[in-house]
Amino acid sequence: MKSTRWRLAWPWVLLLAVALGTTWLRYGLIEPHAIGQQCDAVRAPSWCSGRQWLILGFLYHVYGVAALLAAVLALLSQHPWLAWLAAALGVFAFELYGFEIGAVALLIGCLRLLRLQARAAPVEPHRQRQQ
Repeated sequence: MKSTRWRLAWPWVLLLAVALGTTWLRYGLIEPHAIGQQCDAVRAPSWCSGRQWLILGFLYHVYGVAALLAAVLALLSQHPWLAWLAAALGVFAFELYGFEIGAVALLIGCLRLLRLQARAAPVEPHRQRQQ
């Protein structure tokens, strides 16, 4: 029983980890003005190219489009990992300035994951109260 609960909770814990990691990327790497100035310098650190790719990704809505594609695939398949991927990409897009598209993909991914988990979970009969 405990392993079943943990198995069902594991994707949600990982989704929370994705949200926290994306929050760190946004507020720790992308938004700080000092980091932007450091990357604009003539001798910019090597990690600035990764930061630039992240910025280009949200400027061209790459994360939102990827999240929506994963959401469509999750709706068409019975694989919980695709639903989780849609939710994770939705969180990523939502946090990185793709609010509308990310929110839709996050909602679809979460609802699909819940539906697939409900189908896979063992059903316990309800106990009637003795009066």
